[in-house]
Amino acid sequence: MTAIAFFVSPHGFGHAARACSVISALLRRRPELRFHVFTTVPKWFFSESLAGCFEYHPCVSDVGLIQISPIEENVEATVEALDHAPWRDPDTVTRLARRLVDFGCSLVIADISPLGLRLARRVGLPSVLVENFTWDWIYTELEAPAGLRRHGDELAADFAAADLRIQTRPVCEPVSHAVPVATVAREPRFPPHEVRRRLGVPADAAMVLASMGGVPWAYGHLDRLTNSGGPWVVVPGGADLERRRGRLVLLPFHSAHYHPDLVHAADVVVGKLGYSTVAETCQAGAALAYVERPRFPESPVLAKYVDRHLTSRAIALGDFENGAWMPVVRELLAESRRPPRADDGASEAAAVILQRFPEVFG
Repeated sequence: MTAIAFFVSPHGFGHAARACSVISALLRRRPELRFHVFTTVPKWFFSESLAGCFEYHPCVSDVGLIQISPIEENVEATVEALDHAPWRDPDTVTRLARRLVDFGCSLVIADISPLGLRLARRVGLPSVLVENFTWDWIYTELEAPAGLRRHGDELAADFAAADLRIQTRPVCEPVSHAVPVATVAREPRFPPHEVRRRLGVPADAAMVLASMGGVPWAYGHLDRLTNSGGPWVVVPGGADLERRRGRLVLLPFHSAHYHPDLVHAADVVVGKLGYSTVAETCQAGAALAYVERPRFPESPVLAKYVDRHLTSRAIALGDFENGAWMPVVRELLAESRRPPRADDGASEAAAVILQRFPEVFG
């Protein structure tokens, strides 16, 4: 049995969603593979996306950016965390390197964890970087203190050292030697009519999904969305327990409803521009009303992509915070729905990985 270590950035849930898609695509081709997942993204996220093909190892695999909210970053706290990052501790590196050897890992994949890439070099394993941006690019593009740029320069060497670099569209900084693949999204499990039945949403009603990704968000003014004449609104992360108020369905972060299923059941997705939100909405062909992250360099890249490939509108952050985004949703509902995108970046990535490392996969 071939064992693969997968180090996943905990910066939101987008990197974990993309990692799950790549793992699933590899398993479709090589079901005997076994994965060791290193991250602080909750184990349940992987359990609901993957079958029993992985072992979960809590590990601070990345720093990324410290978030105050899904929209705002704390640059000073990020620099402090990077000053004490796990890859700076020789004992941590030695312990994790020993675990990779003990587990019999033959390959390391990182999305977009520098720790995973450093460990691969430490134990002499081939490495794969999966990304649509890397932290050195983010730190350089941000109007940030010199300390953050210094860390970016250091991490650039880790990303450049990957034996295989796969860039998933939309790519922020194309690299000449990287292999580009299509957008990577998790596949739904149930048809929209079944998802709506489970939610209590009529099959012929307009449905809106409001999601701010994997960083907690205090949804305010939800009472504005309970108008009996408007569309149904489903809000993951809107409550600790599933409950309904009129046409408003509030769900916990970890609910009985698989998030890609919710996206495919929706007519309009409303929320922060993030990779997995964009990828899954494109795959579903739903419309997207999005809130940009003003300082985050990836945001304009994603906005350009969705404006080209989706029926979309930008929403001002103040309107989103005040629950005043329903007029934009009504505009989107009045427009024709785009067809779902049929490309499959996860399968493309899996094929490239299997072909590049015959010594690993036989």
